[in-house]
Amino acid sequence: MRAMRVLRLVVHAPTRQPVLLLGEVDGERCVPVFLRQPQADVIAAGPRSEEDPLLTQDLFGPIVRGLGRSLDGVEIIELRDGVFYADLVFDAGTRIAARPSDALAVAVRDGVPISVADAILDDVGQPIAELFPHGGAAPPEEQLREFRQFVDDVSPEDFRDPSP
Repeated sequence: MRAMRVLRLVVHAPTRQPVLLLGEVDGERCVPVFLRQPQADVIAAGPRSEEDPLLTQDLFGPIVRGLGRSLDGVEIIELRDGVFYADLVFDAGTRIAARPSDALAVAVRDGVPISVADAILDDVGQPIAELFPHGGAAPPEEQLREFRQFVDDVSPEDFRDPSP
């Protein structure tokens, strides 16, 4: 598993579907994850603060802690037939399957670590430098323009397994 960070949340122009770009914390690759709109809205709101009105995903952390447990991370564990699969990883190694968009929304709001399986990065990871030639030094508008060029050409079908 590779530790990831949120790079950008954009809209895929042809489908109008939200896309979350996750980049390696200690690496050069990234993975676009297509989201459902409600979860994209939660992710766009960013990390939870005390002043924020509570969203549905914000109840998750207090409930888990109230039960004496902790959410240690979110892992994108598999890519099968163009569909990502994720687990919520709790203390003591407990794992619960979750839709990636839901898991990522909880992770962003609660500041929980996000990881992606090495096999996924090996299969569909894209060099960040190809998407953002100027890296983090470019103005956000330039980075967004460069990423939109990439996103306009990618679709969920690009992640489907080509084998029969």
